[in-house]
Amino acid sequence: MNNATKNFILAPFNIIYKINPKKELEFLYKLKTGQKLDLENPITFNDKLNWIKLYDKNPLMPKCSDKYTVREYVESCGCGEILNELIWEGFDPSKIPYENLPEQFVIKATHGSGMNLIVINKDELNVNKTIVKLAKWLKAKYLPCYGEWFYDVVKPRIIVEKFLTDDNNSVPVDYKVFCFNGIPKFIDVHTSRFSDHKRNLYDLDWNLMKDKSIGYKNDASAYIEKPKQLEQLLEYAKKLSSNFTHARVDFYISNEKIYFGEITFTNGAGFSKITPYEFNKEMGGWLTLPKR
Repeated sequence: MNNATKNFILAPFNIIYKINPKKELEFLYKLKTGQKLDLENPITFNDKLNWIKLYDKNPLMPKCSDKYTVREYVESCGCGEILNELIWEGFDPSKIPYENLPEQFVIKATHGSGMNLIVINKDELNVNKTIVKLAKWLKAKYLPCYGEWFYDVVKPRIIVEKFLTDDNNSVPVDYKVFCFNGIPKFIDVHTSRFSDHKRNLYDLDWNLMKDKSIGYKNDASAYIEKPKQLEQLLEYAKKLSSNFTHARVDFYISNEKIYFGEITFTNGAGFSKITPYEFNKEMGGWLTLPKR
């Protein structure tokens, strides 16, 4: 479904959200998952993520939801060494110095999910089409009906970063560490994201969490080796998530070095289909909400 169609379908929900955000989230959650959202007595992980959207107004969340301003937060946590090299940043994509960029790089919109352009060969890049695409990305807004208010605070910009590769000159493995009140509990691991995308959930001892899924099923046929830097990666996750009720902290490992990816506060906007239901409850039990 393209964004225009999605915006059209969800337009009535945006109006309802402005009038009564709690009721709108309950209704939308029912439509998306077939389950009831309990915001009065939140028990499941999804219940609590939606509660966070409504009532947790941590002022750091907007800053850390933006892929550029989060860099300052990472530095303040004493983790600046894991930041990827920033080549350029700005609000006008036509001002990107394309002629001076390296052969390979990544272009991102700082407020979007999936708004990433990986350039493997600069000579094959159509600059005019890229400028149009980036300008369109900058105009994209998060839908109010999802309740993720923190994505609509910092003015979005474009950043250009160094292209990270693994030993096979492809996109490195993506390690998404789910942290509950600053404590890592498990890792959602993605490989070959732009080709043969596979993902698995692992506990902190790197045991496959069989028959448990968040949005997508595990692929037991995909062997993902335990990284040598796992303990260090988890320590970074603790530091970066310590100021938040819940945070998913993403990392890459390239040439045995850990790199920071991003921080997400409401995985799947709190609408992910989590199986089994007991796993949804188990995660909810790991999360202690602040007082309203």
